[in-house]
Amino acid sequence: MVSASLERQHPPVGRAGTRAPDMPSTALSAIDPGDLNAASATEWEDLAGDTDEPNPFYEHWSLLPALEAFGGHSAGTIMAMRCDGRLCGLIPLARTAGYYGYPLPHLANWSHDNLFVGNPLVRRGYEERFWRELLDHADAAPGGALFLHLDRMAEDGPLFAALARVADDQGREWAVVQREERALLQSDLSPQAYFESSLNGKKRKELRRQQKRLADEGAIGFQRSDDETGLDQWIEEFLALEKAGWKGRNGSALADNPRTRDWFAQTMRGVAAHGRLERLGLTLEGKPIAMLANFIAPPGAFSFKTAYDERYARYSPGVLLQRENLDLLTRDDVAWCDSCAAADHPMIERIWREKRAMLRVNVAIGGKLRRTIFRQVLRAEVARQSRSI
Repeated sequence: MVSASLERQHPPVGRAGTRAPDMPSTALSAIDPGDLNAASATEWEDLAGDTDEPNPFYEHWSLLPALEAFGGHSAGTIMAMRCDGRLCGLIPLARTAGYYGYPLPHLANWSHDNLFVGNPLVRRGYEERFWRELLDHADAAPGGALFLHLDRMAEDGPLFAALARVADDQGREWAVVQREERALLQSDLSPQAYFESSLNGKKRKELRRQQKRLADEGAIGFQRSDDETGLDQWIEEFLALEKAGWKGRNGSALADNPRTRDWFAQTMRGVAAHGRLERLGLTLEGKPIAMLANFIAPPGAFSFKTAYDERYARYSPGVLLQRENLDLLTRDDVAWCDSCAAADHPMIERIWREKRAMLRVNVAIGGKLRRTIFRQVLRAEVARQSRSI
């Protein structure tokens, strides 16, 4: 599973250069996705289940199909940290020639258009060690990269805090170059109490009227599923529903591209096979008019995709379905749910009141010359951000 030629051993050092007691040696290595087998998949799953900041988009059932669909394995190198042989951290890295329209080569956490979180998977308690290993790797083998760019990093967790501490301790320049807030669901209230606190009486009355008018069109129902029953039909119905709307008209629907279509289907089957997919649907005469998929990743969840039939937009089917989605608040294994939505989303922010800040972070790597160049790049970007604000 691991390419030994890329392995680098780093035993922790205590006083007088001796190894600190009870501290495992660490090694950063590259994983060949083609070598994944049942044992290594189980190891990956164990890591994903022992992190304070879950990221289903970097679990193997999502990341491997994405690498295959969106550029092949050459699109990203999966770097893994081992502690006395145990998998303790993982991040896909890419070398990129351009930086938001500028010819600035850099290293970045690998991403694609339907990936909404860029946090590495790191076993709890190993956050600082992971960043030290990764930054050491970037220093030793930067290639043509001028800096490390980390996109879609959550601000409120131990990973970002650990990165800031490590960079400061090592005297590395770094900066948050973009910060956006998106809707988050996190509350001790019951679903009904939360709904009533989010929408005032007038809006709730209007939604009841819309549901009653929708019922005049035919029998309506809500469906919820957390197993694989009928999954292939559900996938086809979701793809068709999304393509029939505005995404289909502008060519950005999942079904518009065979690669995104196949990746979506593989990911849905993968997460469902692990018992981590929750599907909700609003039906009219047995046909879906609003659908959504949640990834369950304790202690959190991620509202991955949603679609609705625009012919029934006047009845607010998406809002009616999100009202049912508030049942996430009753789950013992879910403390919060990330909307994965754009900032200021007009629908979800009518209901979900909490926020999750996502960051773009740039960090210096390499020797003195690279860091001098990076310093100029960073100053220019921070100045540009200040002018835009």
